[in-house]
Amino acid sequence: CPAHVPDGIFMGGQQQQQQRLLLHSTGTGASSASTSSSSSSSSGTPSSSSSFGEYFDLRATHRLRKNLDRGRILSDLVRRREKLKRQLAKEEDEAANVTVKAELRRLVLGPLPLAENETLTRTFIVNTRNPRIAARTGGGAGLGRVKLKAPRETTQEAWAWDDRLTLEVHGATLRSLEIAPARVPTVFLLGDSTVCDQSLEPFASWGQMLPRFFGPTVAVANHGESGETYRDSISRGRLDKVIGAMQPGDYLLMQFGHNDQKQIAAGSGGPFTTYQDEMKIHVAAVRRAGGIPVIVSPMERRRFDAAGKIEATLTDYAKAAQATAAAEGVAFIDLNAMSRTLHAALGPEQSAQAFAAPGGKVDNTHHNNYGAFLLARCVARGLVDAQLALARDLLPEFRDFDPARPESPEVGAIPPSPRFTNQRPLGN
Repeated sequence: CPAHVPDGIFMGGQQQQQQRLLLHSTGTGASSASTSSSSSSSSGTPSSSSSFGEYFDLRATHRLRKNLDRGRILSDLVRRREKLKRQLAKEEDEAANVTVKAELRRLVLGPLPLAENETLTRTFIVNTRNPRIAARTGGGAGLGRVKLKAPRETTQEAWAWDDRLTLEVHGATLRSLEIAPARVPTVFLLGDSTVCDQSLEPFASWGQMLPRFFGPTVAVANHGESGETYRDSISRGRLDKVIGAMQPGDYLLMQFGHNDQKQIAAGSGGPFTTYQDEMKIHVAAVRRAGGIPVIVSPMERRRFDAAGKIEATLTDYAKAAQATAAAEGVAFIDLNAMSRTLHAALGPEQSAQAFAAPGGKVDNTHHNNYGAFLLARCVARGLVDAQLALARDLLPEFRDFDPARPESPEVGAIPPSPRFTNQRPLGN
């Protein structure tokens, strides 16, 4: 349900919108279960569709009559029937999983339980934007607008840059929606395809899961893009866009490395030269704007050797990120180390469940919803370990996470969005 918000509320097209949703569960599945229960109990010989058929085969009862006490058997059948009734009633009362996504599938609410005929009201923050860059810049590109990628950002994902609000609701009927401007601190994100908002299933990133981890006191503005590097962040105006919208006390979490690595073969850069230099440009620009830079080491790809041990592919870039953070005196989140721990805990086989598999072929770089959520949990844990004030805005249930003990895919499963692709994101 797109809702238009006039331009100019915030300088440079940086808008935060506070959403107050009233969601209602109609319990459409409960009535059919109830009907089945009623028809079963009223019939001496249940139909094949009866939920209680296995307990009401009176022919079996007659066959046992000579050897067993009929009254005891019928009493046992009644007890079983009542137990099954209670089980069905419990299932009817169990909640639907209500989930709300914003813009390019950013997870902002849920999955949350909502029982039949129950009403749920929640408030959350969504960042909306346009390509215009405010006059105050610090990244060095000197552009008036972000250089969006065509056709991905200009057409396929145009609604991520139109200053309008797009919501996707699963598991409930949307009864009402209140929209209002919200002035709250912003957590900006810059990164590659493992960070940016992926618009199509089955791909997902930790950046688009992160909004779910905060209460309505913080906005998450994801300016990452597939296939990009620190150098691209500067030249395409993404860093300038962030700096133009940044207010003192805002954060920038930045994670690159997968595509920067390709500069080695091209002879145009390396981890301990240009990679670090371009990282320092980001740090300096954020500090001039009064913001707080946070360097995140690149998450590791899924790769195991013949013995089932993790094979590292980004070691030098993780080391370079850590060294730069130490040299510049900025907060550091070692997502590379945590992701390796996570993959090892899942193992060679189960770790595949955390990655997208379009056409049945596992993509060992890009995650699905499950894997992206686990990576976001690692980032949230990193905020806590770095003792950043931002960690206090995390919802309590997301402040503690052990990557060596990840949840199974069934826990809090995120419903898929309707749009799907077999094409891998840029930056394979």
